[in-house]
Amino acid sequence: MITLTGVTKTFGKNRVLRGVDLTIPSGQSMVIIGGSGTGKSVLLKCILGLVRHDGGTITLDGQDVTTADRDAFLARFGMLFQGGALFDSLRVWENVAFRLMRGALKRPKQEAREIAIEKLRRVGLRPEVADQFPAELSGGMQKRVGLARAIAAEPEIIFFDEPTTGLDPIMAGVINDLIREIVTEMGATAMTITHDMSSVRAIADRVAMLHDGVIQWTGTVGEMDATPDPYVQQFIHGRATGPIAAVR
Repeated sequence: MITLTGVTKTFGKNRVLRGVDLTIPSGQSMVIIGGSGTGKSVLLKCILGLVRHDGGTITLDGQDVTTADRDAFLARFGMLFQGGALFDSLRVWENVAFRLMRGALKRPKQEAREIAIEKLRRVGLRPEVADQFPAELSGGMQKRVGLARAIAAEPEIIFFDEPTTGLDPIMAGVINDLIREIVTEMGATAMTITHDMSSVRAIADRVAMLHDGVIQWTGTVGEMDATPDPYVQQFIHGRATGPIAAVR
């Protein structure tokens, strides 16, 4: 569904992406791993068009993303942000239904609220949570609200940016299971960026490692464990020594 060919991006003298080649098949869950500062978030933003890549091509269903109608293009995506990115001044249901009450997807307020409550149920939150504010919720509950918002408009493609950051291991496992279940149910194409190897093993169909501005390796989770690639092995086992230098 998404194809990147020779994608480059430079900020000043910093060459972040140096020729990324990657294919994300329709209906599959692709997880991008790599150290901090390797360009994972920049890659995601380039696909969405939030950052304009300098060179190479990015296509969605064969169409160059730079020539696509922006509203129609973005309507195909859902997004779970790393920090939740909930609006503090809006109630939970208004956060979930934010997209449904605006633009081409605009629904009547009551219908949008009903959809929001249903999506909250889907991620394991009770209907009474709908009228609370984000500040009244725990970190895990806020993450679930963010997930409900990501799926509210039934997107074809969902991006997950560090979905388990800041969560304890049990809640991280709950979020991983929810992501896997929802992506499978919806038949969505998913792209996740994460440092959390438990997330990788829980939600990935395929894994790609971004290092030094290029895709260093790609394959299935089983292949990831078996590969002799020293970059992959150092990263997945968290070894201090190896070809990946620690940033100091």
